[in-house]
Amino acid sequence: MSQRETGHVKWFNEKKGFGFIVNQKGEDIFVHYKDIQGVGFKTLHENDPVTFELDRGPKGLKAQNVVVASESVHTEE
Repeated sequence: MSQRETGHVKWFNEKKGFGFIVNQKGEDIFVHYKDIQGVGFKTLHENDPVTFELDRGPKGLKAQNVVVASESVHTEE
């Protein structure tokens, strides 16, 4: 299992279902709504603190098992 990393949301487009997280090294990491943990409509908001597992895909770095680190998780039923 991958080690969890921390970072924050750079931006996330709810309509398209993807965005980018910036890790502590300052790297941009792609995030897809399918990789956000939770139920219902999954979304992230700019500057949300997050934890995630890092994966390297064919197009670069990708976040998996993303969890919003604050008490507010952004899901809508």
